[in-house]
Amino acid sequence: MNSVQTLIRVWSFLLIILYTTTAQCDAQDKGSQVFTVDEFIKQVKQFHPISMQANIAVEKADAALLSAKGNFDPDINFDASRKTFDGKNYYYYTNPELNIPLPVGNIKTGIENNGGDYITSEITKGKTTYLGLEIPLAKGLLLDKRRAALQQAKLFQSQSEQERLLILNTLFLESYQAYWNWAASYQQYTAVSKFTEIANNRLSLIRMAVTHGDRAVMDTVEANTQLQTYQLMQSEALLKFTNAKLELSNYLWYENYSAYPLPNNYVPDSMYFNAVIPYQNAEELIAQSARQNPWLKMYDFKLSSLEVDRKLKRQSLLPYFALKANLLNKDYYSIKNMNSTFYQNNYRWGVDFKLPIFLREARGEYQKAQLKIKETNLELIHKRQQTENKIRSYYNELIALAGQLQTAQSMFNNYQSLLRSEELKFAQGESSLFLVNSRETKLIELVQKRIELASKWYKAKYALEWATGNLF
Repeated sequence: MNSVQTLIRVWSFLLIILYTTTAQCDAQDKGSQVFTVDEFIKQVKQFHPISMQANIAVEKADAALLSAKGNFDPDINFDASRKTFDGKNYYYYTNPELNIPLPVGNIKTGIENNGGDYITSEITKGKTTYLGLEIPLAKGLLLDKRRAALQQAKLFQSQSEQERLLILNTLFLESYQAYWNWAASYQQYTAVSKFTEIANNRLSLIRMAVTHGDRAVMDTVEANTQLQTYQLMQSEALLKFTNAKLELSNYLWYENYSAYPLPNNYVPDSMYFNAVIPYQNAEELIAQSARQNPWLKMYDFKLSSLEVDRKLKRQSLLPYFALKANLLNKDYYSIKNMNSTFYQNNYRWGVDFKLPIFLREARGEYQKAQLKIKETNLELIHKRQQTENKIRSYYNELIALAGQLQTAQSMFNNYQSLLRSEELKFAQGESSLFLVNSRETKLIELVQKRIELASKWYKAKYALEWATGNLF
C-alpha cells in the first residue's frame, strides 16, 4: 500500500508541475482557430462603418473641389422678350450670350437681334454681334472669391485626407484595445481553468489517499475548498471573457454592413503576450509625430486656408476698378471690312469704380482674418504641446510596464520553484496541503498579474502609436 501511496503522491506532484507550466503557455483547445490582431484590424479597416464613413469625408471634399471648379465653367444666357399691343409691334429682343470666366476677369460674346417701333434708343436695331472683355485692375486682380474658393477647396481636399486618417487612427486604437481586452480575458479564463482542473485532480488524489488511510479527512475539506475558490474565479473569468467577446464583435462587420458575430472557436493569438518588444525613444516619436500626425497636419491645412481668406480680405481694402471693352459688329460675326478703321468705330467701353470712404467693413473683416490666424496658431501650439506630453506619458508607461513584466516573470519563476518544493515536501509527508494551496494561490495571482501587465503593455504601445499618429 505504501508503494501505491507513493505513486499517488508522485503522480500528484507531476500533475501540478505540468499544469503550472502549461498555465503560462495558454495551450489552445483542439478545433480552435487563431484570430490574429492583424487579421482583425484588416477586417475593421475594410468593413467597419466608421472606416467607410472616413472615406466618404474624402469623397465629399472631392465633390466640394468639383463644385469650386464650377465657378470657372462657361455659361450660356438667353434673354428674349417681345411686346405687341393694339396692333403695334412695340419691341422684340433676342439676345443669347456666352460668358467665359478667366483666371482674372471674364470674356463675353453674344448676338443680338432687336427691333420694334418703340425700341430703346441705346439698343442697336437689327442683327449685331459683340465680343467683350472685363478685367479688374485693383480689387480682384490678384485674388477674388472664386479663385479663393478653388484654393480653399484644394486645401480642404488635402485636409479631408488627414481627417480620414484621424478617424482611422482613433478607430484602430479602440479596436486594438478591444482585441487586447478579449485576449487578456481569454488568457485569464484559460489560466484559471487550468488551475481549476489541477485542483479537481488533486481532490481526487487526496480522496484516494484518504481511502487508503494515508491522509486525514480534513485534507479533503482543504482540497475541496481550494477547488471551489477556483470555480468561483473561473465563473467570473468566463463572464469577463464572454463580455469582452461581445465588445470585440462591435468592430467586426461583413462587406454588406451587417454585423459579424465572432465565431465561438476563434481565440486570440496568445503568443503575443510572451513577445514584449523594445520601442524607439520618445524624442524620435515626437519628431515623427510632427511630420505625420493627422491632428497637427490638419492645423497646417487650416492655417493655409485661413491665409487664403486673409489675402482675399486684404483685396477688399482696394477700390473696385474694372475695365470693360466690347468689339461690335453688324450682322452675325461678319468678318467683312474688318480693318483699323472698323476697330476705331465699332466698340463700346467703360469703367466701374467703387470705393467706400471709410473702409470700415473691409478693415474689420481683414482684422478678423488676422485674429483667426493668430487664434489657430495658438491652438496649434497648445495641441503640439499636448501631443508631445501624451507621447512622453505613454512612453514612460510603456517602459515602466516592461520593467514590471520582467519583475513579474522573475517572481513567477521563484513562486513556481517554491510550489514545486512544497509539493515535493507534501509528497514526502513533510508539509501540509494548506501550505501547498497557499503557494499555488500566490502563483495563480502572479499568473493573472502577468496577463494584466502584458495587456496593459500592448494597450500602452498602441496608445503611444495613436498619440504619434501612425496607427492607420
